[in-house]
Amino acid sequence: MSRIRWAVAVTAALSLGLTACAPGGGDSAGEGDGPIKIGIIADLTGATGDVGAPYNEGMLGYIEWINGEGGIDGREIDATSKDYAYDVPTAERLYKEYINEGAVAIQGWGTGDSEALMNKVSADELPFMSASYAEVLTDPNEAPYNFVVAPTYSDQMRVALNWISEDAGGPAQVAMFHNDSPFGLAPLEDGQNWISEQGLDLTMEPYAMPAGSANYVGLLSQAEKQGAKYIVIQNVSSPAAQVAKDIKAQGLDMKIVCLNWCADEQFIDTAGDAAEGHILVQPFAPITADQPGHEDIQSFLEGEGSSLEEKGLHYAQGWYTMHVMAEGIRAALENGEELSGPAIKDALETMGPIDTGGVVGTGEVEFSADSHRGSTGSGIYQAEGGEMKPVETGVTPE
Repeated sequence: MSRIRWAVAVTAALSLGLTACAPGGGDSAGEGDGPIKIGIIADLTGATGDVGAPYNEGMLGYIEWINGEGGIDGREIDATSKDYAYDVPTAERLYKEYINEGAVAIQGWGTGDSEALMNKVSADELPFMSASYAEVLTDPNEAPYNFVVAPTYSDQMRVALNWISEDAGGPAQVAMFHNDSPFGLAPLEDGQNWISEQGLDLTMEPYAMPAGSANYVGLLSQAEKQGAKYIVIQNVSSPAAQVAKDIKAQGLDMKIVCLNWCADEQFIDTAGDAAEGHILVQPFAPITADQPGHEDIQSFLEGEGSSLEEKGLHYAQGWYTMHVMAEGIRAALENGEELSGPAIKDALETMGPIDTGGVVGTGEVEFSADSHRGSTGSGIYQAEGGEMKPVETGVTPE
C-alpha cells in the first residue's frame, strides 16, 4: 500500500510515526533520501465540505500519481490528511501536530484558518498553500511563507464587476451574497474600491447568507427592493444552487455571478435547469475546456476506474495546488540545498513560471520575492445545457 493510501486509511485515528523535529524541517522528512513530509488540513465534513472533499481528493490523487512516477528527485511525498471540519482551533491543533511530525510544507484550506496561522507559518518558516485566495495572503511583507496559487477572490470580484458593468451597459445595482465568514467577506472591500477606482456605474450591497437556510427568499426580497439585477455569490455550491432555484421559483429577473467556490459543476447539477444562463467566474479550467493539463489527471483517474468528468474541477484544483508545491520542492532539491522551509520558499520565489497545462489562470503560476500572487487570470463561463460553456478565458482585471 502506498504511503498516501496508508496515511488516509488512518487519518481519523493517528498520524504517521515520524520523529519530532524543528520547524521548517530538519530530520528525515527534509534530509537525505527519505520521504518528504507534507501536512494537509482538509475540510471534509464542515461547512465547506461539499467542495473541500473533492479538492482534498485531488491533492491526494496527485501525490499518489507523482509517487508512482518516482516521486520528486527519487523521494516520495509522505502526506497526512486530516479533517478539521472548518473549525479554526482544530486547524491550529493539526498544524502543531504536523510541525512535530517534521513537515517541511503545509497545505491548508480556508480563509479563517489560513489567516489565523499566517504569523505562525512565518515564525516557523514553513511554506503554506491553501484553497483560500484572500488577497492579504499574497503580500510577502504580511505573509512571507504563504503562497496563493490562483487569482485572489478580489481579482475574481474585479473580473465579475467588469463583466457586470459591460453586460448592464449602464447603471446597475449589485447584491453580494456571501458566506458569513472571513472567506465570504474577503473580496467585499476590494470590490467596493474597484467600483470607485474604475468609475463603474454600479452600486453593490452585501448580504450575509445564514448557514443551513432552507431557502434565500428573504435575502432575494431585500435585493429586489435594492433593485439588484445581479447577484455576486461568494459561497460554496450548495447554497448558491438554492439561490438559483429561489430566483426561478420567484420568477425574478436576476442573474447570478458565482466566484470560484460556487462556479462549478456542483452548482449546475444541484440547481438543475435553474442554473441556466447564470455566470461563473472560475480560475481553474473545467473539463469542458479540454486543456492539456487535464491529461495526466484523466489518465490517473482512468486507472482508478473514474474520470475527471465524475470528480469535477475542484479535484483538478487540488491536484494543481499540490503540483505547484511539488515543483517548488523539486526546484529546492535541484538547487542542491538541504530540503527545508526556507529553501522551498526561495525556490518558489526564484524558479520562474510553473506550467499547469492551461488549467490555472492563464496557464502558468509564478511567484517572486515581491509578490506571492501566482496568477491573475480567470475564466468566465455560462451555465448552458447542464455544462460550463466558456464565455472568455484568461481574463485579468483591467
